[in-house]
Amino acid sequence: MTTPLQALWQEARDDGSVRQRLYRVLRQSIIRMVLAPGQALSEKELADAFSVSRQPVREAFIRLSEAGLVEVRPQRGTYVVRISQKAVLEARFVREAIEVAVVRQAASQGVAENTLTELHDLLERQRRCIEPRDHDRFYRLDELFHRTLSLGVEQQAAWKVVEEVRAQLDRVRYLSVPDTTPLARLIDQHAAIVAAIEQRDAEAADEAMRLHLREILASLPDLVRRFPAMFDGSPGAVPLDGTSPRRKTQ
Repeated sequence: MTTPLQALWQEARDDGSVRQRLYRVLRQSIIRMVLAPGQALSEKELADAFSVSRQPVREAFIRLSEAGLVEVRPQRGTYVVRISQKAVLEARFVREAIEVAVVRQAASQGVAENTLTELHDLLERQRRCIEPRDHDRFYRLDELFHRTLSLGVEQQAAWKVVEEVRAQLDRVRYLSVPDTTPLARLIDQHAAIVAAIEQRDAEAADEAMRLHLREILASLPDLVRRFPAMFDGSPGAVPLDGTSPRRKTQ
């Protein structure tokens, strides 16, 4: 097992069942590019690496396929799917619709004092990620920030939908930091969202959340240009069967 996979396996040690732990580790490995777009996945090798049976690996592949992260090709194998620009834009659209509604409710109706305290604590912990350039920790705190907002207005179902659609989106967000989207900019956007909620200004909260979630629209074209092999349909993308793309005839 590679060192990054070992680290993720340890991070997920409290995730309950082996099935849940394995799914989360493989999902995070794909999002963090430990398992690269186009890479072949071996059910047997992963089972051996994690010292589990092949059944939970098979089940994880099914869940990852449903999330649009892997493709199971009969007689050919299982591959990490390249990033779909269309899927990214669709996921961003859904996420904006839900999270803008959440933040408007938070600003209009207010949230509990302990929720605001938790949000401020998360902002401070996020700021401490800037200097050491701890992007992995920032992403965990970023997820907690948005989760706290949804649960703070008792919209658990809304957060569940966001979690389901964000897989492709998260891969782009992971690629975008730090060169395309600095951590400080994202944290400032989080701070603006919290300030609008505290001021009970629904319009400002709406605007701040939209600005935050549309950051990816500016970074996506640059990422496609810089990492063409990672995106579906981009020049230089590697086919899922692992072969090299054919050269055009002159």
